[in-house]
Amino acid sequence: MVWDARRQMLRCPYCGQEAAWAPAAAPLPGQDGIAELDLEAALASAGSARGWGEARREVRCQSCQAISVFEGNRVAQRCEFCGSPSIIDHQAGEDAITPGSLLPFQYDQARVRDLLRRWYATRRFAPGSLKRAALTDTLHGIYLPYWTFDAHVAASWRAEAGHYYYVPVSYRDANGNSQTRMERRVRWVPASGQLQHFFDDLAQCASSGVHAGLLQQIEPYPFKQLRPYSAEYVRGWTVERYQLDLPSAARSVGARMDQQTRQLCAAQVPGDTHRGLQVQASYSGRTFKHVLVPVWLVTYRYGRKNYQVAVNGYTGVVAGERPYSAWKIIGAVLAVLALIGLLALLLR
Repeated sequence: MVWDARRQMLRCPYCGQEAAWAPAAAPLPGQDGIAELDLEAALASAGSARGWGEARREVRCQSCQAISVFEGNRVAQRCEFCGSPSIIDHQAGEDAITPGSLLPFQYDQARVRDLLRRWYATRRFAPGSLKRAALTDTLHGIYLPYWTFDAHVAASWRAEAGHYYYVPVSYRDANGNSQTRMERRVRWVPASGQLQHFFDDLAQCASSGVHAGLLQQIEPYPFKQLRPYSAEYVRGWTVERYQLDLPSAARSVGARMDQQTRQLCAAQVPGDTHRGLQVQASYSGRTFKHVLVPVWLVTYRYGRKNYQVAVNGYTGVVAGERPYSAWKIIGAVLAVLALIGLLALLLR
């Protein structure tokens, strides 16, 4: 059985038999079956308690360095991220953490084609061949790796709170006349406070195959809709292995938590402004998930440069890179200049 994005159910590609998805084991009451893993324990001891559910094979692209994971009997000819034929077998590390949950594809290839046609049609000054790309480009459905992190933070802060007040100030204007204006002053007073906050599903992409700028444009993903990992979801689809490992992702998200904690504390400082903010934060209950999210990807080459168009396979949001036609831009400039010249003649 494989996941059919159009029908939103599992379907046998040979006999057509269909079955609604059901988790292998019923979750406990009040739980959704999605495991939150202890971050401290995972950082202290490498390894994974979950496999892919079936034999999988990895290849690395020597051009973009993306690592793709797919069924062991499948033969890859080109990298599905950049189109390069320079791909080699990659040995999976024994300490690799395999996914525990995913978001299945909600948009099938036909719906994505329609989205791409509309996107291509709205690209002004694009080469004519670009608008035909939605009909001819190879479209790949790929599961990308993400890490998500949860944590409770307890913080205390101290600062000087600034309160604005205004005083009259006399001055003479350019004509020597006496005038009065109100000038702003700041009264500084000490302030302190406490903060309790829960960070829920702060996401960190671990992909190297899709350009980071595109992924930021098609985010966010609704991680509250995650489903427990099952091999049926990814069978027949390409999966990218994470390139950003758990320690690196945890450091990156930890820095974001620190920054957001500081911003939340700053928002608590009374008055109109503040200075000398000092924050002491303590984190507890830190957990993580390794999840897969669906992306439809088109990679094409124009001139000497590769371009990508990405579609969020769950929400349908499109973002892409595109070339510009120098001839169309020159033509538009000449048309504007001609219009300006015509108007100048008419106004004489």
